[in-house]
Amino acid sequence: METGNETLSTDFILLGLFPGMRHTGLLVSTVLLVYTIAITGNTTLIFLIWADPCLHTSMYFLLSQLSLIDLAFISSIVPKMATNFFSGRRKISPTGCGAQVFFTLALGIAECLLLTFMAYDRYVAICHPLKYSIIISRQVTQLMAMGSWVGGALASLVHTSYALHFPFCGPRELHHFFCEVKAILKLSCEDTSAYEKGVVMTSTVVVLLPIGLILTSYTLIFLQVLQMNSPEGRNKALATCSSHLTVVTFYYGPAMLIYMRPGSSHTPILNQALFMFDTIFTPMLNPLIYSLRNREVVGSMRKVLGRYLISK
Repeated sequence: METGNETLSTDFILLGLFPGMRHTGLLVSTVLLVYTIAITGNTTLIFLIWADPCLHTSMYFLLSQLSLIDLAFISSIVPKMATNFFSGRRKISPTGCGAQVFFTLALGIAECLLLTFMAYDRYVAICHPLKYSIIISRQVTQLMAMGSWVGGALASLVHTSYALHFPFCGPRELHHFFCEVKAILKLSCEDTSAYEKGVVMTSTVVVLLPIGLILTSYTLIFLQVLQMNSPEGRNKALATCSSHLTVVTFYYGPAMLIYMRPGSSHTPILNQALFMFDTIFTPMLNPLIYSLRNREVVGSMRKVLGRYLISK
């Protein structure tokens, strides 16, 4: 039943991963496998950083925050997506949809900010090693982490409350596997072009400004590395920086394609593929990149496993 242009049902309908595609069950099962690996990898990394005193440094504290964000990020999307698929129920309440919009935006922005702070941490450690403990103190590190979480939450609160205040017409079908701002705006009865321009402007600030700061930090780092006389020190610095740069590329690459392409080039299938990589695969890859390419993390893992086996 309908009243005017609006249905009496207020629930949104998530059409899921690539609706109409064959073998969707296999794709969802693969996503659940990725989710399991992401949960295991990030939880293990957080535990290692907490358990090993050798990893109680600013860099690893920020890395533990990145893993915590990734855990929350992927968990705000995959469980609901899998539940909808296997239960056959595709509905999500307005409250649930608003919560999903808020958390995905907050965590996405928080990760942008945190990756920028991590790049600055590496810049100070390599370019100003004698002043590192003064500039990047424990209090400063905690402020970086807190600033990332609070900044993401505040920006997300503004966008979520504004995006969901528009009236919606007709069937509330979202061509997506989770509640995403741009997909929701397409259901509005009103002209949202002004707000969409605001989203683009915010995206430019949230994406381009941090990426500019990150690139500036690493340009200065590489100039400093080229001046190092010690091959061992040079290799250690490059190993640490290459891990972070890989994570930055995996995260910012899809984000820039999602939010900075012209509206005419947006297609549901391409958007879903980009969002899958950014919100599902990247949280799985991050702990693998940092652990496999970091001798200290590998050494810590061996140490902790050794203690566990000896205690048994």
